[in-house]
Amino acid sequence: MRKIIASTFVTLDGFMVGPNEDISWVMNNFNDEMGVYAGDLMNSMDTILLGRVTYEIMNKFWPAQTEATASGADKMNMTPKIVFSRSLQKAEWGSWDNIRVVNDHVAEEIAKLKKQPGKDMVIYGSANLVQGFTQLGLIDEYQLLVHPLILGSGKPLFTGMADGRQAGLPLKLMQTETYKNGVVVLYYQPRTDK
Repeated sequence: MRKIIASTFVTLDGFMVGPNEDISWVMNNFNDEMGVYAGDLMNSMDTILLGRVTYEIMNKFWPAQTEATASGADKMNMTPKIVFSRSLQKAEWGSWDNIRVVNDHVAEEIAKLKKQPGKDMVIYGSANLVQGFTQLGLIDEYQLLVHPLILGSGKPLFTGMADGRQAGLPLKLMQTETYKNGVVVLYYQPRTDK
């Protein structure tokens, strides 16, 4: 069965975006090891899942790129994408006809997708989507690239997760990687032995 993997950059104090949607700290710290991670992740999946905000940010950049201007552009542009949004009715990705919008019945849509043949599905960024999918129990693996930085404010990756039935989500650490730039990649799966 296909997995849903949430992959995101996060600071040591839990923010994935700084004030004013600033992510310059990611690009200022990006190195070859992170490039290898990104390439390996792209090769392990065949569907990209996005929230509206991340879709709008990525759509401004990627469709205009080629392999000559940005490594991984061909794979990024050719991979099918699904945008989960309550407000968007349609989405475009340059000249590629490989994107669609899901407005509701999210759990049912994910259940169908997981049963289809293929590789894993990856959520890039998309804090609200990760939070919503976490509350619905839809994420199979979290890959957090923790940057050695404290922002102090911004948009947190996780917030308001307790839903009254449980006080959080226990996770099992599966693997770690440490990069020369100080980034630590933490691979977690939800615990099934609660």
